[in-house]
Amino acid sequence: MGALLAIAVLVVGVPRIFRALNTVSTDDAYVNGYVTFVAPRVAGQVARVLVDDNNRVKKGDVLVELDPEPFQVQVAIKQAALDAAQADLVVAEANVRAAVAQARSHRFKLARAIEDVDNQIALIRARVATWEQSKATMALAQAEFDRAARLLSTKVVSAEEFDQRREALDVAKAQVTQAFENILQARVALGLPAEAPQGASLGDVPPDLDQTFSSVREALAALIQSAAPLGVVPSSYDLTPKQTLAEFYKRDPGGKVDRIYAEIIKNAPALQQAKANLLRAQRDLDQAKLDLRYTTIVAEIDGVITRRNVNPGNNVQVGQSLMAIRSLRDIWVDANFKETQLRNLRIGQRVDLEVDMYGGKRTFEGRISGFTFGTGSTLALLPAQNATGNFVKVVQRLPVRIDVTNYDPDKLPLFVGLSVSPSVDLKTPPTGSNAGKFLQEPAPESPSPSPALSKP
Repeated sequence: MGALLAIAVLVVGVPRIFRALNTVSTDDAYVNGYVTFVAPRVAGQVARVLVDDNNRVKKGDVLVELDPEPFQVQVAIKQAALDAAQADLVVAEANVRAAVAQARSHRFKLARAIEDVDNQIALIRARVATWEQSKATMALAQAEFDRAARLLSTKVVSAEEFDQRREALDVAKAQVTQAFENILQARVALGLPAEAPQGASLGDVPPDLDQTFSSVREALAALIQSAAPLGVVPSSYDLTPKQTLAEFYKRDPGGKVDRIYAEIIKNAPALQQAKANLLRAQRDLDQAKLDLRYTTIVAEIDGVITRRNVNPGNNVQVGQSLMAIRSLRDIWVDANFKETQLRNLRIGQRVDLEVDMYGGKRTFEGRISGFTFGTGSTLALLPAQNATGNFVKVVQRLPVRIDVTNYDPDKLPLFVGLSVSPSVDLKTPPTGSNAGKFLQEPAPESPSPSPALSKP
């Protein structure tokens, strides 16, 4: 009998001793998992609730429906605003093109005003030439009259011929007077003094008269006024018309007027404002449609419904918790090992997880995936303060995360909060990412956002 007892002790005890020497275990462990709180993104009245506590749902399943009618009305309003903004854009483009046509007309009027002044200057010079010619004709008539007067007493020239010479002289004097008055009239028309300054000729005019004359400046002001709504403003209001036009042509490297006006139309403030209003109306409509879509609240993960606290007819606010979804697949075990047990524990070690839920011990496979960077006491709401001098050393426990591998929740689900007895296999080498380490590698840097997404 004693021999049988000894054999039984050896059969049962030796494997346990061997297991104890090659494993590290704890009874302070439990199942943990992610929980997703369901909350509305828009405020409204609950129309329907389609799930209840403990219902299993899949990602995308409808959980709650809010009354969509107020949001449908907003969509219709925003759609009307978008249609109006599109019509405003068409009107703005037509107005801009009309303004461009008016600016082109004023540009032609400015060129015509400059030409008119140049013509007036040329007319003055032509009249000065006519005056000089008239004076030469008068001098000839005077000489012939004087000759006829000397010869009248000798009867070489008849009285009739003398009278003709006197008449020709009078006509020549009148022509000189008329030519002179024509010059004065042309000078006054250009705003010049009737009499030329001392030492100057009547044909002399300021070299920049075609840039400073009142009609030219008036045409320039009209051009600037018509171009201002198009966003075309000269660098200085002291520029001459030629400088202003030259600055305008510099807008295109080749000086192509059609390309310049096409660019002006494209960047016209009124058109840009209409485009911005259209874009804003489009975004408002998108937001209204998005809010309408948010009236249907769906599950974001696969899991089981818990903590339902919403019913039809309730008025809910943005962010208000309606229920929670416990994940079935994203679960793990938090095992609190004593600090004296951590010497041989590393990431990647195999773990046997024993659960008592299914009638006797049921073992699941696991793997150490990380160590919490702090003991439970330091992470408590009111951590212990040991700086008073009365410190007593107490063995601390460090939470170790163990991922469950080869887990099928459809067959044997693990419920959050269940007690677990993990046993870490020290004999089998660690495997997987970060194997054999205490800390995981730093997460890879996320790629920088694309330029299109980073713009304001």
